[in-house]
Amino acid sequence: MGSAFLYLKLVLAFYLLCHYVTVAQAEEDFPLPLKAVNLGNFLVTEGSMKPSRFDGIINKDLLDGTQVHFMSTKLQTYLCAEHGGGSILVLNRTRARGWETFRLWRVNESAFNFRVSNKQFIKQGEGNKLAADSSSPSDMETFQIVRNDDEPNRVRIKAPNGLFLQAISETLVTADYEGSDWDDSDPSVFNMTILTGRSLNGEYQITNGYGPDKAPKIMRDHWNTFITEDDFRFMSENGLNAVRVPVGWWIAHDPTPPKPFVGGSLQVLDNVFTWAQNYGMKVIVDLHAVQGSQNGRSHSASRDGYQEWGDSYIPDTVATIDFLAERYANRSNLVAIELMNEPIGVNLQSLKKYYQAGYDAVRKHTSSAYVIMSNPLDKDSKVLLSFAETFNRVVIDVHYYNLFSDTFNNMNVQQNIDYIRKQRASDLSSLTTADSPLIFVGEWSGEWKVKSASKLDYQIFENVQLEVYSNATFGWAYWSYKCDSNHWSLKWMIENNYVKF
Repeated sequence: MGSAFLYLKLVLAFYLLCHYVTVAQAEEDFPLPLKAVNLGNFLVTEGSMKPSRFDGIINKDLLDGTQVHFMSTKLQTYLCAEHGGGSILVLNRTRARGWETFRLWRVNESAFNFRVSNKQFIKQGEGNKLAADSSSPSDMETFQIVRNDDEPNRVRIKAPNGLFLQAISETLVTADYEGSDWDDSDPSVFNMTILTGRSLNGEYQITNGYGPDKAPKIMRDHWNTFITEDDFRFMSENGLNAVRVPVGWWIAHDPTPPKPFVGGSLQVLDNVFTWAQNYGMKVIVDLHAVQGSQNGRSHSASRDGYQEWGDSYIPDTVATIDFLAERYANRSNLVAIELMNEPIGVNLQSLKKYYQAGYDAVRKHTSSAYVIMSNPLDKDSKVLLSFAETFNRVVIDVHYYNLFSDTFNNMNVQQNIDYIRKQRASDLSSLTTADSPLIFVGEWSGEWKVKSASKLDYQIFENVQLEVYSNATFGWAYWSYKCDSNHWSLKWMIENNYVKF
């Protein structure tokens, strides 16, 4: 009996030793903290990073999600969806606010659906009647914007019946005008104001803007040239050991994703894994754009700027994570999958429900890859800590920019540096405890709001951030590798001796 018990103890000891060796080997496979860079504007378009990609689009100022006002030249009042939708159109407002704002859904270069503030669409009903009470667009919700050749923002709006909208009175707008005059007194002429500060320039805008005939070539030419294997050599030689790769939900439907998205990005992501492997680099796959949009911003591939992701989208979003985990689980350089990027305005309980399901989907395929949960941008940085502590190999992602807030408007160089050393360091320290999940500064940048900063100022700002963010237990990732704006471009910063790792 004693010898049998001893035998069992030896077997158990051997099992535990193997287990801990395996865990230790897994940890060695993922050396932390990471020094990473984001491959922004590669597989998920962010037009502000390379605006010239949009240059070939006709009416490129009227892309999906563009917000516009229409003022009657005859009445000098604004077209309005009464009550924000669900009712008639009127022309009795002297100032333009929410009910007078229309978001465009682009059908082609000159035809659009008009979405109003309560998310319904304008339609032509019986005869010449107009109302903003349609829940989804079709032919009867499709209007043409006819622009004046000499003044592009002087327009007439052609209804589905082929006739133009006209201002009969402040309370009556009809679709029955046949004239073609451009005088101010013409009841069909409107001055269109484009709210440029609210424009979107993401994946939906570029693919739908070019249309199905041109978009595939535009996107594939970009994927083939924007980042290549040689860039991974450059990254590796300059001290980086990982990349964070933003992807969109449509990648799971490759090679024939829903329109207007273009197939082919999945093969590019396969290439990224191979290129990274060739230079000893790890890969973080980041679900940057989810169906319904988690924040309404361009980089979420939102069509019109509304954040609509919620419980109803969880199954499809989990399916995307499951697809990515299954495809890349056996890649030795997969270090992590990030479940969602920068949620804003999302219900916290829905987010936690999704994070639980997304974590389970990853764990079906790999026990070693980390699962990254992005902290909501509109919540305290500690809001996920207690929730995330219940999982294994989980990371909380926080993004630190000295931008996008009035806090930084009037800060000088020293004040920005002090903010990093004090507030950022304090926040990072408060997130890092013995029991807490790992912390990742998944986005940060060398750009700030300081005017006319010198090269030395930028160098100090970069180095201070590196000093502080290197305390993040999972590591950091600079935004971004390539960008037309120099200080956002890590490649340019390295080549011009602004930063060194």
